[in-house]
Amino acid sequence: MYDVKSTAFWTIGAGQGELREAPLPSPIGDEVQVRTLYSAVSRGTESLVWRGLVPESEYERMRAPFQEGAFSGPVKYGYIAVGIVEAGPSSLIGRNVFCLHPHQDRFVVPASAVTPLPEGVPPSRAVLAANMETAVNGLWDAKPLLGEKITVIGAGVVGLLIAYLAAQIPGTQVEVIDPLPAKAAAAKALGVVCVPPDAASRDADLVLHASGNPAGLELALEISGFEARIVEMSWYGTMRASLSLGGAFHAKRLKLLSSQVGHLPAGQLPRWDYKKRMELALRLLCDPMLDVLISGEDIFEDLPDVMKRITQDQNTLCHRIRYHQN
Repeated sequence: MYDVKSTAFWTIGAGQGELREAPLPSPIGDEVQVRTLYSAVSRGTESLVWRGLVPESEYERMRAPFQEGAFSGPVKYGYIAVGIVEAGPSSLIGRNVFCLHPHQDRFVVPASAVTPLPEGVPPSRAVLAANMETAVNGLWDAKPLLGEKITVIGAGVVGLLIAYLAAQIPGTQVEVIDPLPAKAAAAKALGVVCVPPDAASRDADLVLHASGNPAGLELALEISGFEARIVEMSWYGTMRASLSLGGAFHAKRLKLLSSQVGHLPAGQLPRWDYKKRMELALRLLCDPMLDVLISGEDIFEDLPDVMKRITQDQNTLCHRIRYHQN
């Protein structure tokens, strides 16, 4: 049964997007209808989708929950939505929730797909939840230790969240590397040091690379200490990453590990699931200081033009989208 209509953002080709209206089914059984308050653009991954740079080999692995269409387009893509439950189980009606859903003003999903916001986390900040989840997973993979010298390369939202969390481990020395002065200001607001690549400290115990630029991974090899761990968190799409493995990589016995949020690390699997990980990510957003990671906001109706602008602006962190019902 279709009672109302919804509007969603679709990427219809490389660098092209539009809003499309479609009937919205009524929730049945254990489903909820959510009215979206905010979504956000995950600039790294969504820029690759927007530009049509998802490699054909990754079309299925890169599908987002509740995605419609297919790469390289038309496709309804995205995974950051915060809204209020309008219909469904009585325990959820009226609750503010987070859902891994594309940009859409109303949607119907299984109740298990939404996570209620904890007390102290406003909907406007909860748009950082997906990036916080990625940061949590990356640190689980990295296994940082007390007192370690930790370097994060790339001061995007994920990189800055990793640095913010790592700096709370007693005794750690955390440094963020990024060439853009605007990113340094955001890092400073979070209480971590950010320097350009030519000023990077050496002999790190642990390096997490989140710049999306192969040059950043080369820098990771250069600044790592003997037998250090390097965690690669970037996704390059169709871009190739060429590394010089004949020098420091072998001489310093470096360890290179891939981290990807689509799967939980093996060490967490016996006790954790995706729901618990998302609940943790939301709890970690209680700090108002994290609002510095919201670098801009526009209304949903302008999203096709907004996407063109922010995917070309390297200073963009998390760009929040406000919905007209809000």
